[in-house]
Amino acid sequence: MNKLQRARRRTIAWITLPILLLAVSVYGLAYGSVSIPLQEINHVLLHNDESTYRTILMDLRLPRVLVGLLVGACLAASGALLQGVMKNPLADPGIIGVSAGGGLAAVITMVMLPQLSYLLPITAFLGAFLSAIVIYLLAWDRGASPVKIVLAGVAINALLGALTNGVMVMYSDRVQAVLPWLSGGLNGRSWHHLEFMAPYAIIGLIASFFAIKPANLLLLGDDSAQLLGQRVELQRMLIILLSALLAGTAVSVAGLIGFVGLVVPHVIRLLIGEDYRFLLPLSIVGGGTLVVLADTVARSWFDPIELPVGILLAVIGAPFFLILLKKRGSFG
Repeated sequence: MNKLQRARRRTIAWITLPILLLAVSVYGLAYGSVSIPLQEINHVLLHNDESTYRTILMDLRLPRVLVGLLVGACLAASGALLQGVMKNPLADPGIIGVSAGGGLAAVITMVMLPQLSYLLPITAFLGAFLSAIVIYLLAWDRGASPVKIVLAGVAINALLGALTNGVMVMYSDRVQAVLPWLSGGLNGRSWHHLEFMAPYAIIGLIASFFAIKPANLLLLGDDSAQLLGQRVELQRMLIILLSALLAGTAVSVAGLIGFVGLVVPHVIRLLIGEDYRFLLPLSIVGGGTLVVLADTVARSWFDPIELPVGILLAVIGAPFFLILLKKRGSFG
């Protein structure tokens, strides 16, 4: 792909993705078990009157769409940063164990310490943070190579999954409330959940833009980045911790939704290249679009059953991951 083609694709992406995000958001507001005409949506948003449509939109669908946007944005940003810092398009917060750390901490909080449920975003972040630190330390050998980080992450992911299952077996009488969360979903998400995660999500997303320059420099290789005066290991660790914050924030509200951080940044990278000045913001928009679209499909196409969005995204993401793995042949 030459520079002219890449620039043209970037321009098209900048125009089409925000339009697609707006269209998907309207779709999410309009469709569900009860369909709402577009003129009614416009009326409800512009006028403060009492109606059934207003209750559905303002109390149920609008906060759910906004939570989905933030969840998708956080997961996509986390995946984009991890893929860059590890120089591996197979890196994803769900695959290498970062989300699993947040998931274990969240399950412990919900099952063993329900009185501390208001601290769920913090505990999920701490779990993801500690998981990222352990992975980094296990991969360290006079530097932490991207391949070692991925391999250590896969092993930690399996271990944390086993520990999560162990907690659920030990507290089997309390598991029923956790099972939908483990599948990953936005059912019942309200303004409370939005207020719950918004501060952490906004801080993480804003901080991710400050990681654009070091992420681009790390793409040049460790030696080249060091010659340009960069503290490679410190920057790599900080970006991984930022990814943990983003993943932990998403996990705390939406549960274990996978593959968003893998699929979205990889597709954007194929379209417009690896420059994080374009890749990161477009991944954020694409992640929000994908989660809202998948959630709307999951709750409206299978009526009267509401399919957890995590299951639908796994059905989409798993074949994509296998195709990507087959094309690469290895993690190297």
